[in-house]
Amino acid sequence: MRKISIVSFALLAMYGCQPKTPAEQVETNDSNTPLHLLKPDYPVMYGETTLDSIRADIDRVYGYLDRVTPVALEFPNNHEPVSDLTKMDTNTIFKKGDFRLISYEWGVTYGAMLRASEVTKDPKYAEYTRRRLELIADVLPHFQKLEAENPGYHSPVHSVIHPRALDDAGAMCAAMIKAQQSGVLQKDIKPITDNYIDYILTKEFRLKDGTLARNRPQPNTLWLDDLYMSLPALVQKGKFSGDARYTDEAIKQFWLFCEKMFVTEKGLYRHGWVEGMEPHPAFHWARANGWALLTKVELLNVLPEGHPARHALMEQFKKHVAGLAPLQHGTGFWHQLLDKNDSYLETSATAIYAYCIARGINAGWLDAQAYGPMVLQAWNAVQTKINREGQVEGTCVGTGMGFDPAFYYYRPVNKFAAHGYGPVIMAGAEVYQLIAEKKFVINDSSVQF
Repeated sequence: MRKISIVSFALLAMYGCQPKTPAEQVETNDSNTPLHLLKPDYPVMYGETTLDSIRADIDRVYGYLDRVTPVALEFPNNHEPVSDLTKMDTNTIFKKGDFRLISYEWGVTYGAMLRASEVTKDPKYAEYTRRRLELIADVLPHFQKLEAENPGYHSPVHSVIHPRALDDAGAMCAAMIKAQQSGVLQKDIKPITDNYIDYILTKEFRLKDGTLARNRPQPNTLWLDDLYMSLPALVQKGKFSGDARYTDEAIKQFWLFCEKMFVTEKGLYRHGWVEGMEPHPAFHWARANGWALLTKVELLNVLPEGHPARHALMEQFKKHVAGLAPLQHGTGFWHQLLDKNDSYLETSATAIYAYCIARGINAGWLDAQAYGPMVLQAWNAVQTKINREGQVEGTCVGTGMGFDPAFYYYRPVNKFAAHGYGPVIMAGAEVYQLIAEKKFVINDSSVQF
């Protein structure tokens, strides 16, 4: 019997496994196959997102950031750690990692980690923020003393002691207030946040009408980015202190920017505006539009129901979302220049939009049926840019204001562009909440909420 089996197997190998001739092959057609159920060749995941997969992506980014942003001081010549803060001197620095601990990008990241803990109930993300903000608060008085004793010396916390731009102040300030309000940060950081707020209110350059502005690259210039670099801090201060003047100033600034920079017929914002320029170039840079959308979300998160400014702000948020929605690429990304389909697909802006629109759905501001599928696909696109190490790829590096398309088209992308990390964490957290609370199904092959 064993010999027969071997022979039979050999014959099967010779003849039974031969490819069918064209005449024997059955072609897929409308009469033998439900063609509408054929699986498309999607370039990114579609309709397969799970809570576990989102959590794994967030954890991978968190794990990378926790490894490469050490919570320590050192002497740079020999990398000897500084554990006794009384031994600090003008050579003391934060232990080197891949990113700085103090920057507006990291202000975004600290806030994103707080949101991730809130949504997932995992305290490790908030602990990331607590440890780093607490270190900054602990070393600040020692570096202040060293700066006072050594004229011309700029310590690693110089931008905290002496902010020189909205970039220095707003995002870090907002994150610190959120961390203290939530109870994550027990240390009193009010003197630090008061200093930041004082810079925003009294020291930043303004136009004659009071709009927060810059004198670069041209005199009397507005950067759309500055909405985020100032207003969330002001409304957090208003909420924390109970003093309405901070919130009132934030609302005033928002509309001053909006009347100059929002292009109504497109539902998009221009990146920059220069007083006296005619016409005003309208380059709809994706990340700047992200900062504007995120600012509206930050304000709406804080303004109570019934606040007189809330309705108009909500309508502006919805107009902006409606302007962005038809510009989403088929993969789920948005373009570097939103209305230029031949500009590259950019990660950080896509992550910001994913967070903001998901937040709008979760908060009841936006319709889940209308916007849920696009948010899910935006996240699916973003997660393809998280590499095995947990680094975020495809993020445009820091970008000033330009007056020609080539400037934006050819801005480099880099995995060390810090702008991508906070948005990816907060997008993951908000989409996690979205699909935890609002189930989606595949109906006739499409994602539907």
